[in-house]
Amino acid sequence: MNITALSYSPTTPAALMTTPAALIESAERDIALQQIEKRVLWLATSIVHHANKVRPNTSGVKVGGHQASSASMTTIMTSLWFEQLRAEDRVSVKPHASPVLHAINYLTGQLGEEYLTTLRQFGGLQSYPSRTKDPDAADYSTGSVGIGSTAPIWGAMSRRYTETLTGCPNRGRQYSLVGDAELDEGAIWEAVLDASVQDLGEIVWIVDLNRQSLDRVVPNIAAGKIEKLFDAAGWQVITVRFGRRLESLMARPGGDSLRRRLLEMSNPEYQRLLRCAADDLRQRLPGAGVDAAAIGALIADVDDPTLLAAIRNLGGHDIDALRRAYAEIDDTRPSVIIAYTVKGHGLPLEGHPQNHSSLLSVEQYEQLAASLGENAAAPWSRFTVDSAAGLICTAAAERLERPTIQTSAPPEVPTDLGRTPTGIATTQAALGRALLDLTRVAPEAARRVVTVSPDVSSSTNLAGWINKVGVWSTEERRDWFDDDRETMLHWRERPSGQHIELGIAEVNLVGLISELGATWSRWGETLFPIGTIYDPFVERALEPWSYGMYAGGQSILVGTPSGVTLAPEGGAHQSIKTPSIGLEQPECLSYEPAFVVDVEWALLAAMGQLGRPGGKSAYLRLSTKPIDQKLAAVPEDPAARERRRRHVVAGAYVLRAVDQPAVQIATMGALVPEALAAADRLADQGVAAEVVCVTSPGLLFEALQARRGLGEGPSWILDQVFPVGRAVPQVTVIDGHPHTLAFLSSINNVPARNLGVSGFGQSGDIDDVYRHHGIDTDSIVRAALDVKI
Repeated sequence: MNITALSYSPTTPAALMTTPAALIESAERDIALQQIEKRVLWLATSIVHHANKVRPNTSGVKVGGHQASSASMTTIMTSLWFEQLRAEDRVSVKPHASPVLHAINYLTGQLGEEYLTTLRQFGGLQSYPSRTKDPDAADYSTGSVGIGSTAPIWGAMSRRYTETLTGCPNRGRQYSLVGDAELDEGAIWEAVLDASVQDLGEIVWIVDLNRQSLDRVVPNIAAGKIEKLFDAAGWQVITVRFGRRLESLMARPGGDSLRRRLLEMSNPEYQRLLRCAADDLRQRLPGAGVDAAAIGALIADVDDPTLLAAIRNLGGHDIDALRRAYAEIDDTRPSVIIAYTVKGHGLPLEGHPQNHSSLLSVEQYEQLAASLGENAAAPWSRFTVDSAAGLICTAAAERLERPTIQTSAPPEVPTDLGRTPTGIATTQAALGRALLDLTRVAPEAARRVVTVSPDVSSSTNLAGWINKVGVWSTEERRDWFDDDRETMLHWRERPSGQHIELGIAEVNLVGLISELGATWSRWGETLFPIGTIYDPFVERALEPWSYGMYAGGQSILVGTPSGVTLAPEGGAHQSIKTPSIGLEQPECLSYEPAFVVDVEWALLAAMGQLGRPGGKSAYLRLSTKPIDQKLAAVPEDPAARERRRRHVVAGAYVLRAVDQPAVQIATMGALVPEALAAADRLADQGVAAEVVCVTSPGLLFEALQARRGLGEGPSWILDQVFPVGRAVPQVTVIDGHPHTLAFLSSINNVPARNLGVSGFGQSGDIDDVYRHHGIDTDSIVRAALDVKI
């Protein structure tokens, strides 16, 4: 099946409406839509007003909200929801327009009146659209500028990927409503420019070009520059500059001069015109250029109300202009509609340079009510069901009603692949080996695995896996090196492939795996997304990945290679703080395995958490350091092996036990050989040292919190690995910041020395670098002798 042949079938507004709404005459429908637009503006403004001016505020802290940012979006969102959207479409709403979304959901019966007074209240409407926390429907969580805007790109890609599993087309447009200042975020352009995006014709962005940011009118926001950037990326660009009133004025003699004047005018100068009374506007609008006389003559015979209305009649506030723009979308490539708007449109603070966070006063709110024909004392009215506006709202609700998602249980993931490696190996290489073994042991689970890399597939040891499963593409492409005997990594691109390769942009990687990890709740198809990334760059990707978890995405991120163990690469490629990420990141497991079998057990445990209510994401920190796998001393007895596995996935196990320990060395990952060597040397001095291999500091900390009544969950692992009856002074050592393991001593309140990396790294061989940071065997021995005194 060539899924790229499928396209979005545009429909006319009338065809989108069910009877009797479809019987409404065109002119009557436009009037009704304008009524809906005004009601949406009123409700969105009232939601923020009530939260700040009506609801009691006992703390004195400003509640906040964005009335002006909402106002610039009311026409765009009214035209989308009440004419264009289908049930299969999805929309990412710009963060500061959340009140508009709630107003629309209220008018279509998706949100109860009791919630309209709860904006930013505990348990109420969230500050920004939230897919998991709002009481009404939000397709995408937004709020972190730039991330929510790009999410529909990765949503489109993940949706297409599920089509390859089911064989059934499951396509709808993926809209993103973006503020123009949001385009300053680098994440926007990283996503727009990725080569894989050009085939996704269902993507439609609408840029709210209001020329303002939080602090000011931005002088250099230029539609022309934005158009060129999107066009260069291969997107279809549709610009909606002016509405019907302004276009009709420009159709008169002298109109070409007015058009040139407005297009060449700076953003601040245009915004100033919006604050002018009619007499002042007539003085300022012609300017001092060669077109001044023609413009002056043009507007001389225009009455004041018409002139004032026309100058602010931009395309983003004209439903018919927007309707024509939607009709131009060709659905063969991503499209962007650049819609000129006015921030605060229709409000008393319209066009003011500092209106971003401004709130209407009570007096201004009452004036707005009078101008819109609303009741300030009873603001939450809907349209009567038999009115034209009411019929359109009912029709929209029926058209946008979605079937209940039937979620099926994820395929069973085994807990053990049955191998016991004995040679020299790295934890990084173990990842690809485990995925290949999974295709043999559990093919149904393996079919749901999708790996993603930002151009680091081969250097993160996925070559064997990619050769086995192929590379996902919207269509099959020829591998021109397939017959080259010296080519070890075969790049076979086809719709059935299970690896997705992106460009070098970590934000794109985590955005995609987050959306792949949400398909179980979006469309009832479970995937096991695994992204590989160089560990030093996990921090670069952390905020968008964290936001993906907040939005309900469940995925696995593998950081490799890690730590100063990557000695020759130097400080720029040596991660220091990443071990604490898993300790601190909500809804995320973390593992730093020391051995190949630990990697397999941790990976399978992490996969077993994906694609289900209450599931968690996972972060695995792996290394390229070769380690003798016999040091793992994996028990041969099946019951003892299973006990070891349970300890590994619970956070720690005793790697070397002694009868009466004098000191305990707790280590993690690549430093296990140094810890074992230190224990041997201490034994030669008559000091019995027990060695504990920590696999997950985060799970151990959760267990400790639970034991203290500060959290929920099991704490048995502490009794097994850190029993109070064997409590002794402790040394912790880690290839990362020492605070990650420093809390272990508080389990039994023992003296401790915490070794780790707290400064930037530098190039060298491992011995020199370890010695420099004080994590070598000598340092461990000295610390053990010191703490034991």
